[in-house]
Amino acid sequence: MTKNFKDKLGEGGYGTVFKGTLRSGRLVAVKMLGKSKANGQEFISEVATIGRIHHINVVQLIGFCVEGSKRALIYEFMPNGSLNKYIFSQEGSILLSYEKMYNIALGVAHGIEYLHRGCQMQILHFDIKPHNILLDEDFTPKVSDFGLAKLYHMDDNTISLTAVRGTLGYMAPELCYKNIGSISYKVDVYSFGMLLMDMMGKRKNFNAIADQSSKYFPTCVYEEVQDENGIRIENATEEEKKIAKQIIVVALWCIQMKPSDRPSMNKVVEMLEGGIESLQIPPKPFLSLVEREPEDLEDNSNQTFSSIQSSQYTQSSIRSN
Repeated sequence: MTKNFKDKLGEGGYGTVFKGTLRSGRLVAVKMLGKSKANGQEFISEVATIGRIHHINVVQLIGFCVEGSKRALIYEFMPNGSLNKYIFSQEGSILLSYEKMYNIALGVAHGIEYLHRGCQMQILHFDIKPHNILLDEDFTPKVSDFGLAKLYHMDDNTISLTAVRGTLGYMAPELCYKNIGSISYKVDVYSFGMLLMDMMGKRKNFNAIADQSSKYFPTCVYEEVQDENGIRIENATEEEKKIAKQIIVVALWCIQMKPSDRPSMNKVVEMLEGGIESLQIPPKPFLSLVEREPEDLEDNSNQTFSSIQSSQYTQSSIRSN
């Protein structure tokens, strides 16, 4: 299928992805999973989760292969790769238009909303980030990589986890600080907000980035959102400024520190589909550092608590600089 793994598409924490071709001629992405520390739990989780999902904004699982300890997942092929390369790649990469960024943001929101409310079981992704948003030939976004996902009954209001899950910079604060609030679907909402911040941070013609690159990016844009002169973007039309402000205001709501202050993904979709005129400016969302040490802080990166705190609250949205 992959011609002896000839064409490598990418690599992540849970495996390597190769381009493949089915006998029918259909292009696919073949994800070869790395050796699991949990006896194939990521593989079982991904197959069980994504096998029941059918949505335009969620990547389609076509099949899977098992041979001894080797495991592979076969997905539909996404010719434009991941959103990650349009946000963090070097100069000369394609700069997405504001309209395209808005459509991607709305599509991802629809995908996450479906995971939270559209299935018989509630699916929490736990790893929403640009790397896990794939783009088809029309730049339609699709949520992918369900290795960390968990299924819950719709009436489960709170969730118990034995270890922290997610990627530094996108993890909701309640995953580290139990006194902030209980773990729920709001962790995906927070990650989505950080993803939106990353999308806007890519636009290098933001004065805030150029003039205050050492400052936490959401703080910069929050100050601009409050400014009666609005978002300051060089060489942008008024319509583009409106789109930018709308995305940023939604992002600021999503990254509120307390889970109870964040909107549901259903509300996020409404906010994105409505006009900027109908949006209220959220409270300043950022953490006044919580002194309490996190409990059960175990993740695959083996990072210390201080590095998580530093990465999440001072770096995550200015990495494109």
